[in-house]
Amino acid sequence: MGSDSIAIPLLDWLITVGEPQVRITAVYTQPDRAVGRGQRVTPNAIKLWALAHDIPVRQPERLTQADHELLANESPDVALVMAYGHILRAAFINAPRLGTLNLHASILPAHRGASPIQSAVASGDSETGVSLMRIVRELDAGPVADIERCDIAPADTAIEIEAKMAAACVPLVARNLAALRAGTLEFKEQLNAHATFCRKLTKADGQIDFAASARGLAARINGLYPWPGCRVEYAGQVLRLGGALFSPSGEAGTAAPGTVLPSDNGELLVATGDGVLELTRLQRPGGRMLSAPEFLRGFTMPAGTVIASQPMSNLVTAGET
Repeated sequence: MGSDSIAIPLLDWLITVGEPQVRITAVYTQPDRAVGRGQRVTPNAIKLWALAHDIPVRQPERLTQADHELLANESPDVALVMAYGHILRAAFINAPRLGTLNLHASILPAHRGASPIQSAVASGDSETGVSLMRIVRELDAGPVADIERCDIAPADTAIEIEAKMAAACVPLVARNLAALRAGTLEFKEQLNAHATFCRKLTKADGQIDFAASARGLAARINGLYPWPGCRVEYAGQVLRLGGALFSPSGEAGTAAPGTVLPSDNGELLVATGDGVLELTRLQRPGGRMLSAPEFLRGFTMPAGTVIASQPMSNLVTAGET
C-alpha cells in the first residue's frame, strides 16, 4: 500500500528476489490525480509499476467497509504500507493474518508525522533511517521491529536522502522476512517521551531568516529541496535555492546577517547570525537550477549588498501538532 515512488525498490525486490516466499496479491494506491501545469490526470509511479507486473490495483478515494471485506476475503498474510496517504481503520489494519506493518521514513520515535525525510535533513541530523513498525491508531506510535539506518552527508538534499531510504527498505524487509512469515517477529514499544513530530510542509516554510545560524540554514535549504524549496528575494526577483553548505568559523566580520561577502573563487557567501552560509545552487524565475558560479555569471550580486530575511517557522516539535 503506497502512493510514492520511494516504495519501488522494495516492490522490485519482493517480486524478484522475494519469490517464492512472497506473492503480491494486490497493490493499493491513491486515485489518479491531475498533475503539472496542464492538470492532466495521471497515474502515480506505484500504479504504473503494478500494471507493468500484471498485479491488481485498488484505488479507493477512501477506504470503506467494502474495501475491508474485500481485503479480508483475499486472506493475505500481511500488508506493507509506505507513503500510502490514507488513514487506516482498525478493521483494515487487522484484516491480514499477521497484521499491517508500516515502513516509516525516520528513526522512530523521532520525526513522527507527514514530512520525516525533509525534517531530518532540515534539522541537521547526521543520520536517519526506515523503521519497520506495527500500525496502531495513534500517529506513527506503533512498536518497532527493526530500523535500517543511513547517513546524511552535509550536501545531501531531500532528494538524495529519499533515494537512500528507498534502497534501505530492501535489507530491512529482507532480514526480517523469515521471522515475519513465521509470526515470530519481535516488536519493541517506542519511548514516547522522546517523540518528535513533523507536520505537512507548506510553501511558507521556504522563507529564510539570515539571523539564524549558517549550519541551521544550510540544513533547512537542503532539507526543503525540492519541495517546498527555500527562496529569497533579491533585486526584485524571487530566487530559488537548491543547495547550501556552511562554515561555522567563517569570518563574516561585522557584516549584518544577509550581507553578500567577498569571494575569490566564484562562491556565493552570505553572512548569518553565526557563521558563513554558502549558497551552492540557485535558480531565477523561468531559468534552470545552476551552480553558484554559473548563476553569478548571469546575475550580479555584489559584495556588501544585503539579501532580505523573512521569518521562519519551526518544522519539528516535541508534541503532536
